[in-house]
Amino acid sequence: MIENAETGALENFNFEQLQKYVPEMNTFDFPIESIQFDPPVDSSDMEPDAWRRIVHIIEDNYEIYSGFVILHGTDTMAYTASALSFMLEGLNKPVILTGSQLPIGKVRTDGKENLMTSIEIAAACDKNGKPIVPEVCIFFESHLMRGNRTTKINAENFNAFRSYNYPFLAEAGIHIKYASIYYHRPSLPALKPHYYLDTNVAILKLFPGIQKNVVEAMLSIKGLKGLILETYGSGNAPRQPWLVNDIYEASKRGLIIVNVTQCQGGSVDMSKYETGFQLKESGMISGYDSTTESAVTKLMFLLGHGLTQEEVCNKMNQSIAGEITV
Repeated sequence: MIENAETGALENFNFEQLQKYVPEMNTFDFPIESIQFDPPVDSSDMEPDAWRRIVHIIEDNYEIYSGFVILHGTDTMAYTASALSFMLEGLNKPVILTGSQLPIGKVRTDGKENLMTSIEIAAACDKNGKPIVPEVCIFFESHLMRGNRTTKINAENFNAFRSYNYPFLAEAGIHIKYASIYYHRPSLPALKPHYYLDTNVAILKLFPGIQKNVVEAMLSIKGLKGLILETYGSGNAPRQPWLVNDIYEASKRGLIIVNVTQCQGGSVDMSKYETGFQLKESGMISGYDSTTESAVTKLMFLLGHGLTQEEVCNKMNQSIAGEITV
């Protein structure tokens, strides 16, 4: 975004204008080319169709470029990064999402640093000429994070994103220090893009006093195939017989219900307390240490491939792109 000098409103702008405000881009000793959505998409308007367009662009240009940088608004960046990590199976080149909290053109914008370092990381190769970072990441405020482990935590400060349950993949100071031992290596020898997503999913956050009719209304949504249930602590829920029974009945009729914690850090362990064990017995599956963004996009991805309930449950309990620690 860039601020309109007359109205003060934030407006979209093109890559040529970006080069005007970040002339340092001309100092790189390699070519940079750009593709822009027309019209640009505000991050609040991001939809799976936009994710598919991004995957198409990467697939079409995969053999031409060393890496890819995606300029993206911060509000849904973690959702996009998570979705792309599943849709770009076999990825062995960097796909770095970045953005800024202050718009380009502002004196104190964080956009320049985030953009310049993201481009440097996307172009970085080892001594054998292979890309250093072979996965989908988010770079923000000096930290490179696995995309499907990252969540937005701040709307005011520059430290907008954090990866609570997985180490940073790189830290940028005077030098960029890469932590290659934490990288997710591709499971396939070549890129295999995926485009099928099923958005018949929902998210329900538990809270003290949640009513039976609210839960039942959510579980009975027509066409709903998957539900992310945000529970307390290590995966706990109220010991209400109706809640356990509703989850059991929904699971029995084919609804896939995934347990993720409301906590920013930590993992679901439904065997730890009785209040979690009851959920396990009712048919819920563990989301382990998944972020909500990762869990919901992974569920969309698996459901989109027409898998059975049992197959989806098994895949949700496996790490397919480094998204969970089992």
